[in-house]
Formats: sequence, structure tokens, C-alpha cells
Amino acid sequence: MDNGKNEQTCNDTSETEALAAHETENVKISGERIMAEEIGKEERIYTIPLRDVKKAPRWKRSNKAIALIREYLMQHTKSEFIVLDTKINEKVWERGSQKPPSRIRVKVRTEEEIVRAELVE
Repeated sequence: MDNGKNEQTCNDTSETEALAAHETENVKISGERIMAEEIGKEERIYTIPLRDVKKAPRWKRSNKAIALIREYLMQHTKSEFIVLDTKINEKVWERGSQKPPSRIRVKVRTEEEIVRAELVE
């Protein structure tokens, strides 16, 4: 009978150690998942190509670029409420209405239904 109890306690301790190891792994995994979800859903960086701006008349290109940025963000964030930072506008209009940049990097934060976009420097 003593052997049975010893085997049982050995099994219990090994099971306990296995459960403890498994629990710590779950904590690490869940912690990584939480971080990934927070970064993935709340904040993203997009490189928005603006080469379609060249199809517009020269004097409308920067206006078209702003419209393309909004359209791109609407498609990729699936939200209709987009707020662009003034630095994005300044970057697009930096060289005037005829020569907007060919691409722009934007950091996007999602707050409920509102999407806020900032320029990445």
C-alpha cells in the first residue's frame, strides 16, 4: 500500500508541475496575444501609395491625394469616420498642389468607430 501512495504522490507532483508549467505557458501566450491584439487593432502603420494622383489634372493633384488617403483608410479600416491630422495635410501640400508625394506613411488609431490618422516621421 505504501508503494501505491508513493506512486500516487509522484504522479500528483508531476501532474502539478505539468499544470504549473502549462499555466505559465498560457499566461505568456495570452500575454503575447493581448499585446498583439492591442497593437493590431488599436494602432497600425500604413504606407499609402499616391501614384493614382498623376491621373488627375496638375492643379488638382494634392486635393486628389487627400481624397485617396481617406478612401484608402475607409477601405482598410472599414470605417466611415476618418480624422486626418494636420501634419498629413501639410506633408501633401508641402510642394504645392501640383507635386504631392508619391507615397505617404500613416499611423492609424482606432477608437470605437472613429479612425484617427497621424503622419509617421
